[in-house]
Amino acid sequence: MHAYRTHTCGELRKRDVGSHVRLSGWVNRRRDHGGLLFIDLRDHYGITQCVIEPDAAAFAEADKARSEWVLTLTGKVMARSDDTINSDMPTGEVELRIKEAVVQSVAQELPIPVFGDLDYPEDTRLKYRFLDLRRERLHENVALRSKVISSIRRRMIEQGFTEFQTPILTASSPEGARDFLVPSRLHPGKFYALPQAPQQFKQLIMVAGFDRYFQIAPCFRDEDARADRSPGEFYQLDLEMSFVTQDDVFAAVEPVLHGVFEEFAEGRSVSPAPFPRIAYDEAMLKYGVDKPDLRNPIVIADVTDVFARADVAFKAFKEKTVRAIPAPGAAAQPRSWFDKMDGWARSDMGAPGLGYIVFEEEAVNTPDSIPAAIANAMETHGVAKKSELKHLRFLRGKGPIAKFLTEEAIQELARLANVKAGDALFFSADAKKNRAALLAGAARTRLGRELGLIPEGQFKFCWIVDFPMYEWNEDEKKIEFSHNPFSMPQYDREKFLALDAKDRDAILGMKAYQYDIVCNGIELSSGAIRNHDPDVMLKAFEIAGYAREETERKFAGMLNAFRYGAPPHGGTAPGIDRIVMLIAGVENLREVTMFPMNQQAQDLMMNAPSEASLKQLRELHIRVVLPETK
Repeated sequence: MHAYRTHTCGELRKRDVGSHVRLSGWVNRRRDHGGLLFIDLRDHYGITQCVIEPDAAAFAEADKARSEWVLTLTGKVMARSDDTINSDMPTGEVELRIKEAVVQSVAQELPIPVFGDLDYPEDTRLKYRFLDLRRERLHENVALRSKVISSIRRRMIEQGFTEFQTPILTASSPEGARDFLVPSRLHPGKFYALPQAPQQFKQLIMVAGFDRYFQIAPCFRDEDARADRSPGEFYQLDLEMSFVTQDDVFAAVEPVLHGVFEEFAEGRSVSPAPFPRIAYDEAMLKYGVDKPDLRNPIVIADVTDVFARADVAFKAFKEKTVRAIPAPGAAAQPRSWFDKMDGWARSDMGAPGLGYIVFEEEAVNTPDSIPAAIANAMETHGVAKKSELKHLRFLRGKGPIAKFLTEEAIQELARLANVKAGDALFFSADAKKNRAALLAGAARTRLGRELGLIPEGQFKFCWIVDFPMYEWNEDEKKIEFSHNPFSMPQYDREKFLALDAKDRDAILGMKAYQYDIVCNGIELSSGAIRNHDPDVMLKAFEIAGYAREETERKFAGMLNAFRYGAPPHGGTAPGIDRIVMLIAGVENLREVTMFPMNQQAQDLMMNAPSEASLKQLRELHIRVVLPETK
């Protein structure tokens, strides 16, 4: 018999009754029922109930065991009686009658219990992550991560992709976040950078003639933590393809993502391919964000023209972009609920407020009693002629803004926003269109949650396409890249090369072959058809304020390669951590990551970052200058 186990703790079934077996694992739970001692033994694969009588030879040894001690137990598999079967456990029809017990390891008093699912402070969980990982929920999440990666890898290979690894020590690149720098011992004063993404390398792989590349790539960014973004490092499904259009990339990625989500959906629905494609401008108008949650049925409307009309007296919205956010069924909410929404807009979003109208239905009996404005609006929009109207039901508006609006304007707002009696309509207004969209998008998300409009059990994907190539930085008064600097602009090549400073409107109106894939409001990846033309690339960076000499220096490897024949190519890089987070149904990446850092980018278990020794600093020709303390 094997020294430690003949079976795992999740393996025994009724078919094994009568067998002599050996199990090894941790004491998940110990129960002393007077005449019998029960030990639930746990390993990676599951739990088996083990039992021993007080007069058994091994009882004294088994009785020593406490939570998380490591034991090896040998004995006979017995069938449980009908009234003691545990249908919640795969091994619940059998138990091990202990004949031998060996203590392999003793556990001190636990800082966090492993049995149970109570929540504990994050710092405690991270400091004792090895204990936290023994807990059932987190253990299953991390095991799920491995299965998801294996599924992705298999699907990519089936699609004809080849896996390659790219360097970890490389040069700094403007990917949009701070680099982690690594000092060079052999080259004093110079530094490597850990890759924010394998962007340049995967493009060079295409130039080298490898047609379809992928890897599960580690990426490093010195940025602040969020629930959906780990500080320090993360992993992505990095891929690149040659001789492809944007549609070709979509056609390759969709089966992989749909397939892996469907494989682990456990009854949840997954968007069928092809996924919806939404232009960036449309997304910002309808959803107020470039990563919309399509489970939320609320669609934002542009009502700027209504408030610009001469017969509308609400001055606060004049000469502003105004977005209307429907709130289905919200008319039944108390006044305090509307005040709470307004307070949220002021405190959390820094907005002047969030105006609203509540819509009620009113009936009139004869055409003559219909308000003239209502009848005119009906006739203008082809609903019906006044002479044909009998028992009409129309909408009345109530609320702080309604008194400033004509009947015709109220009906027009209802029509544009597609609201009905019993609904409410909130308004976001700002002199700057992007700020009006931002508040409207946040209000849409909040209303979807507050009103219970977002269904569970769905994965809704979409592509956001046609991102702006450039944007205006108001603080620095300059043009800069909007998304990915390595993207191909959607612009005639010769006209692009001829652009100069006076063509600001054309530059800011330009779109790029850039795209994001989004699931349930979570951005999984950004991608693009790449700019493989050296002249266009130099011009693109020049427009964003980079001197040609600087671009040549920063991207010498890629530009030089492009000058020796580069294929048209493109790709994307869905985040592994976010994919697993969605599939596992958790809201924080730390619940699907083996050894994450805390919010301050510290590894509490390994005490990193830590101070370097003087010897190490001397070898690297580095002196530490700490910030002054006040």
